[in-house]
Amino acid sequence: MSVHRIRSGEGAFLEAIEAMTRAAVRRELEWREVPAPGRMAPQSWAATGEIVQHEEELASGRLVVLHDPAGQEAWQGTIRMVALVQARLEPEFAIEAMLGDVAWSWVTESLELHDAAARELGCTATRVVSQSYGALAARPSTVDVEMRVSWTPVDDELGPHFGAWAAMLAAAGGLPPAPVQVAALRPEHRARAPHDTPDDAS
Repeated sequence: MSVHRIRSGEGAFLEAIEAMTRAAVRRELEWREVPAPGRMAPQSWAATGEIVQHEEELASGRLVVLHDPAGQEAWQGTIRMVALVQARLEPEFAIEAMLGDVAWSWVTESLELHDAAARELGCTATRVVSQSYGALAARPSTVDVEMRVSWTPVDDELGPHFGAWAAMLAAAGGLPPAPVQVAALRPEHRARAPHDTPDDAS
């Protein structure tokens, strides 16, 4: 039975998570449940995921769902979604001054695409440009983007927010918006996930 309202108690939270993970998402998303941080909220759940197309990993990230039945003032609610999104972009993004604005649009448009109403939405976008010199000068420059996003769902139906996280990963990986479970033909920009993934999304 699908659960659309989260009640107090560990069992209700687990039922809500089960309903969330049954929601349809883009077929390019490959995800798995991982141990959740235990100090951020009384109850939590976490997953890591990658956007994979034609056997190439385009983006990677992590989603943590926090639940405090008493609520937290900073959240303005009892549920908090915390997402990490990482991808490697084309070298020309090294001089793209508007990359932060583009990354923010990936967040807001992904939430809108899935009708995932949210409040207290925040995002930090970090661009890392790596250039090699001397004996390593032949190595091409690389540009990585890392986004840390958090928001509070307006209601307790979490499926749309799970889909929005998948859409954020897909956007960072260069895929255009698409209906859930429909693969895009080719990336809009060539991107792949960086090799190092932080242990925590916060």
